[in-house]
Amino acid sequence: MSHAPFRRPLAGFTLIEVMVVVLILSILAAIVVPRVVGRADEARITKAKQDIRVLENALKMYRLDNFFYPSTDQGLEALVQRPSGEPEPKNWREGGYIERLPRDPWGEPYKYLSPGVHSEIDIWSTGPDPRSPDDDIGNWNLE
Repeated sequence: MSHAPFRRPLAGFTLIEVMVVVLILSILAAIVVPRVVGRADEARITKAKQDIRVLENALKMYRLDNFFYPSTDQGLEALVQRPSGEPEPKNWREGGYIERLPRDPWGEPYKYLSPGVHSEIDIWSTGPDPRSPDDDIGNWNLE
């Protein structure tokens, strides 16, 4: 006589065990996600500050060569391409002062004003909210 082979019950998780794991993962996500999201905003602000410092240093080199900063109309583009118009940069460095103009971490071009309101020249990003001046990041408030 042949007997049917003994079958062991299938191993698996109960509904309660699965729910406990989901609950634990939800609690961890609630703790970790806000910290990571906050870090992304901090990283964008830090990147904008670094870009502004680079642009400001390039503008200082431009001024050393030409004895003046580019006009507001000539803009930051004067760091990449020889500007036209007044004042004419007679000693503009061949190849420019930077390779290309960066965009701020929110995808907008950096702003430039010469003479500036806050300093001799103003370079700034409108920050995360372009409509609000409260979160602007400029060479006058990098600290």
